[in-house]
Formats: sequence, C-alpha cells, structure tokens
Amino acid sequence: MIIRILLYLLLFIVLKIHAQNNDSRLLLGFNYGFGSEFNNKDYTFVNHFYKAQLYYKLKETKHFQYEILVQPEINFAKHQLLNFYFVKPETPDFEQKREEYTKLKDIHEYVLNLGFLIRKPVSKNISVYLLGSVGPMITDTETERMSGGFAFADVLAVGFSLKWKKIQFDIRPEVRHVSNAGLGSTNAGYNTKNIEFGISYPL
Repeated sequence: MIIRILLYLLLFIVLKIHAQNNDSRLLLGFNYGFGSEFNNKDYTFVNHFYKAQLYYKLKETKHFQYEILVQPEINFAKHQLLNFYFVKPETPDFEQKREEYTKLKDIHEYVLNLGFLIRKPVSKNISVYLLGSVGPMITDTETERMSGGFAFADVLAVGFSLKWKKIQFDIRPEVRHVSNAGLGSTNAGYNTKNIEFGISYPL
C-alpha cells in the first residue's frame, strides 16, 4: 500500500514538472541494488532493494550539472543479532528479548528519499557524480538496533553513468545509514555498504 502511494506521488511529480518543461530536463528510471553491513561481531544485515528514479536537472555550467532526485524505494533485508550481550540486563525482560532478537528476521523498508546530485561530464557519453540523499522510511520489524515504524534513510554515493543513444546506464557504490533520529525507544540503526545498477530514459 505504501509503495503504491509513493509511486502515485512520483507519477504526479513527473506529470506536474513535465507539463512545464519540454527540454529533456527529466529522466525516469529504475535501479536495483544490494549490500550488507560493515564487518562487525554484533549483527548481520544483508539487503536488496528496488528504486524508481526521477532526475530533474536544475542547472548546467561549463564543468558541472546539478540535479535533484526523487527515489521511492522498497528494501528487503535479513537481520540477526549475533552478540546477545548487546541487550543489556537493565533492559526490561532482557532474557526474553535476547531470545527473540537472536532469531533471523525478515525486514521490509518503504522509503522516499530526496537527493541532490553533482555530475561531472568526462566525455559526451560518460559522466561521474556525487550523490547525497535523505528521506523518511517505514520499517515493519522491531529489532535490538531499531524500533519498528518511522525512521530515516541517509545515503552517500559516487556514481558512473554511460549514455547509449537516449538510454543512461548507472553504477553507484554507496554507504547507507538508517536510524530513527531518537524518535523511537531503540536507535542504534544500521550501516551498510551497497551497490546499485540502474537504467533511465529522458521524458
């Protein structure tokens, strides 16, 4: 239901902006990515995800292009607590929670990230870029590291784009941090390293 609302929102934004702009400032695309936590002894976290991508070129100078990016995303993750001492004895019902949290869990995350991108063309068909994005997220599973419900996803990425005719292909390594900014009772969050592959087309 949430991802459907996000896709309707994306479609509305596309139609709204496209009605005002007919100079190919817009690209619409799709990305697939996967990753895992940075190596640690406390927990495992592996994920894969799908993103719709709406690029809008704000400005172009002699050396750079500046773009904003809207990214509805659904993320599928598996998580398990390895170090049960992470749940401390002062935690209410800590023994029960240690037993619960050390089980392997499936987590679904529904995200709407908003990003800013600085692109450096290398040639007519090749460019590199730096991307930062942040956005609200709903997670459906409580763990020892984060309460279920509302949270935020932050991403910092570098990317490589190749254009072939009108199609743009992307490879994007990134780091991702997820937490709830202290809005929930538990907020250690997750830190992952991911890589995305994408394809987009001008509108």
